[in-house]
Amino acid sequence: MAENKNNRLPIYAVIFTVLLKLLFLLTHYIQEDAFITWRVAQNLLDYGVIGFNGETKISASTTHLYVFVSYLFNLVLGKEYFIEPLLIFNSILFTIGTLFLAHLTLKNPWHKAIFIVLIGILPPAVKISILGMEYGILFFLEMSLLYYGFSKGRKWALILLPILIMFTRIDTIIFLGIVFLVDIFWNRKIRWSYIWGGILGLLSVLSFNWLYFGELVNNTIVAKKLLYEHDFTFAQNLDYFLVSFGNFWGMLKLPGNFNPVTVIVLIFELLCFIYLVRQREKRNYFLWMIFIFGWVKQIIFISQKSLFDWYYWVPQLLLFVPVLIFVLEQKEKRNLWLSLLVVFYILPMTVFQTIHSIATGNGEWNYRRKIGLFLNSYEKDKNQWILLEPAGYVPYFSGLKTIDEVGLVDKQIQTEVKKDKAHYWLNTVKNRKPKYLLSYNNLFTGKDAAYYQAHYKLLKEFRIKDNLKSDNRILEKIYHLKPSGTDYNLYVKID
Repeated sequence: MAENKNNRLPIYAVIFTVLLKLLFLLTHYIQEDAFITWRVAQNLLDYGVIGFNGETKISASTTHLYVFVSYLFNLVLGKEYFIEPLLIFNSILFTIGTLFLAHLTLKNPWHKAIFIVLIGILPPAVKISILGMEYGILFFLEMSLLYYGFSKGRKWALILLPILIMFTRIDTIIFLGIVFLVDIFWNRKIRWSYIWGGILGLLSVLSFNWLYFGELVNNTIVAKKLLYEHDFTFAQNLDYFLVSFGNFWGMLKLPGNFNPVTVIVLIFELLCFIYLVRQREKRNYFLWMIFIFGWVKQIIFISQKSLFDWYYWVPQLLLFVPVLIFVLEQKEKRNLWLSLLVVFYILPMTVFQTIHSIATGNGEWNYRRKIGLFLNSYEKDKNQWILLEPAGYVPYFSGLKTIDEVGLVDKQIQTEVKKDKAHYWLNTVKNRKPKYLLSYNNLFTGKDAAYYQAHYKLLKEFRIKDNLKSDNRILEKIYHLKPSGTDYNLYVKID
């Protein structure tokens, strides 16, 4: 009886962790790019087309599977009520994924339960669960593949899950490839079901892209590469790596080129991993998979100068897994080790993420969303165009047709980038003549000021300093401690 009760502990831990993380919904911290995916889903609902602006097809979202999931939530719950249920759904799936990971790496039910709670409240886990991105579904699918496919040997999982994983994000070929290589070296045999799953997954997503969008690779990847591509010297590349290393390799972003917390944690992760794999345990098979993937994914993306921090959430968590296992399985002074970990790392990280979520949620939901709501009220003709960056909150809440600076949601701007990268913004304004411009800069100063003054007028200024107020004194201090947002100038075309 007691044993059965203990076996339920991981399930209880899943429920407790999900409920605990739902408190972060109160911060309204939702990632900008989530609104791009949700607008694509609503475009599919309204026009029957996977796009962003009416009937024009474009892979504006990085994820196809999450677009379809978001579409279903919109269809069933309606546009006004789908967000919170979808965030809860993401959080549940992610936490079930941590349950599978606990089953793969731990034996003791108590250890599994503590593992699920502690890993679930780390900053990347909170962001995966609550920020509205596709990584909750992705983590669930990846851990399901390891658990059902490689631990339980279910052939259906080896075939079906790679297809779903690649439809979630095409860059998951890195994860699938690392798992394949470790499995080959470990078992000295080929799992043909997995081979077929990988082939079908790759063929499915590439065929879908080509037949529907007329492209092999998602437009988002092409657009970012086109705009952000630079030729760096070796010294510049090295400096860039050091800056990125400090910000993205660990879980805590700090200003400057050197992040001592990241370095200390990284060394401890390596030492814990080496300690664990020296023991002859079956779980080493999975530890090698997740640890090598964590390193390879981060190295590849940092080398490609990928600045967006969500690329690093899953690797950050997986690299930290050996630390939790090491601490939980200490036979002597386990409580001391666990207390030190919780007091000096887990709790500070959770506090940091709480402050970050409150401040960023204020800057995104209470500030940037208001710009979209203002435009939605001001402009009744939703066929009018706006040129801006980024393409999340403002287009979503304004309902206007959108040209974004990067070209994620509108391909025509990429043509301007190819023709004249230095002047593509001005050329787009001249050629497309959008009714609204939303800019970080004062367009009425500088060498092109005369053109903007002749054709546009300043409609409204949006200043982040005006948004750092609250009746709650603690919230107001947090807003000032970490102001989040950007000053904008909104211009409207002169008729």
